[in-house]
Amino acid sequence: MQNLNHTQYFRVEKEPELQVKDVLKVVFEAMKEKGYNPVNQIVGYIMSGDPTYITNHNNARSLIMKVERDEVVEEILRAYIKNEDWA
Repeated sequence: MQNLNHTQYFRVEKEPELQVKDVLKVVFEAMKEKGYNPVNQIVGYIMSGDPTYITNHNNARSLIMKVERDEVVEEILRAYIKNEDWA
């Protein structure tokens, strides 16, 4: 029997927060593995919002839908600027 004099705790394990760059890596690799041009497909997704531009392979479509499209654009732009050494 439970002791009703003590508060019980209920803990739900929180999923680790997705990093956009990690999602992009998975999506990019999945697109390459399936023979698609990852750049064209990701641009199509960003421009239209249509997730069918992204393959289901390796759960890529589900992953990319967990991050906002503007976050995807920000991450790509951030990487581009860093690579160009503008910042």
